[in-house]
Amino acid sequence: MSAASPSRAPGHGPAALHGAYRAVREQTEALAEGLSAEDCLLQSMPDASPVKWHLAHTTWFFETFVLERAVPGYRSVDPAYRRLFNSYYVGVGERHPRPERGMLSRPTLDEVRAYRCLVDERMAGLLAQPDLPDDLAALVELGLHHEQQHQELVLTDLKHHFSRNPLAPAYRPRPPAVHAVHVAGERLTFLGGLVEIGHGGCGFSFDNERPRHRVWLEPYALAARPVTNAEYLAFIADGGYERPELWLSDGWDTRLREGWQAPLYWQRGPGPSWWHYTLHGLREVAPDEPVCHVSYYEADAYARWAGARLLTEAEWEHAAQSPPSLASLGTLLEDGVFHPRPAAAGSGLRQMFGDVWEWTCSAYLPYPGFRPAEGAVGEYNGKFMVNQMVLRGGSCATPASHLRASYRNFFPPQARWQFSGIRLAW
Repeated sequence: MSAASPSRAPGHGPAALHGAYRAVREQTEALAEGLSAEDCLLQSMPDASPVKWHLAHTTWFFETFVLERAVPGYRSVDPAYRRLFNSYYVGVGERHPRPERGMLSRPTLDEVRAYRCLVDERMAGLLAQPDLPDDLAALVELGLHHEQQHQELVLTDLKHHFSRNPLAPAYRPRPPAVHAVHVAGERLTFLGGLVEIGHGGCGFSFDNERPRHRVWLEPYALAARPVTNAEYLAFIADGGYERPELWLSDGWDTRLREGWQAPLYWQRGPGPSWWHYTLHGLREVAPDEPVCHVSYYEADAYARWAGARLLTEAEWEHAAQSPPSLASLGTLLEDGVFHPRPAAAGSGLRQMFGDVWEWTCSAYLPYPGFRPAEGAVGEYNGKFMVNQMVLRGGSCATPASHLRASYRNFFPPQARWQFSGIRLAW
């Protein structure tokens, strides 16, 4: 997920910033509550990081980019942490190999939590200053949005780790069932034309959302809701995973190599039913929930099978900027469900924000006039603008305050461990 240069919200005073800092840091701790040291150490694949590493890295960010800059003669909590918990910031120095983060049994989980507490104390002293310079305030705000990204990664990475355990452990108890109302797969039409996308300059944004610019859209239609499990099951039953004419060449090769027959975490249950691993444990696939944990390749193949296509990121953003009656919130992190829920009854677009990230057919590329920030803090976005596809909308693991219509998420087309789903376009 992206992390780059900040754009500070006007009037974000010290008290509000300090309150936001406490709230975000406490939310991260709440997500780790109840996990054992073993739960927080293991790494199930190179793309996923241990919970302990996420707790440390988000703290490293504030120490490295804020405290070291703000405090003359600053002394780090532990000089070794600068290397152990660096992610992609080559300009900062050496980095521990990503695939080996699960080997860091030391420092212990208790030591990492102590590290968080100590940095939080130092940050509290800094944020108590009434005259905090704008550039430092902007870095703090960037760090908070960066930590919110890692809150989602805590959940997605932990889900992958738990899914590999034959016990299928539950991260949290299953919430009460929600009465599902079948929502028809209706289409909503948009006239298109010359429209503007990108961040408009009010409030926080990452640099990959800027500058705001004009694009031309032909008339288009979008599905009112994401594709459901029942609809995707029809694709599977019709041999969707066995028909090369539906797949991009690289996608077909990946499907064969990885042995894909269904979305990630799905498995055959007793009889003809399908089950899947969720953060509440193993459960039967519910027909009206949005299908999730599919790759771009699977999303594209499904769209072709359905006689449709994936939407562009410009179409998604244009639709999401429509009047509020046309774009509804879905399930987000604060709901504590950690799983997509069925679309609510009503009219207009549903679940544009939340439940599942929606693959677009747009390659992750710079907007016209894009300029990354100077220095190491600007590394994270621009250098990844190749071999990635854009996703929009957020998921059931995304904090509500982290999202906006201009937000651009991105992953390689084969990625499946995120809460990624499908919305059709025509």
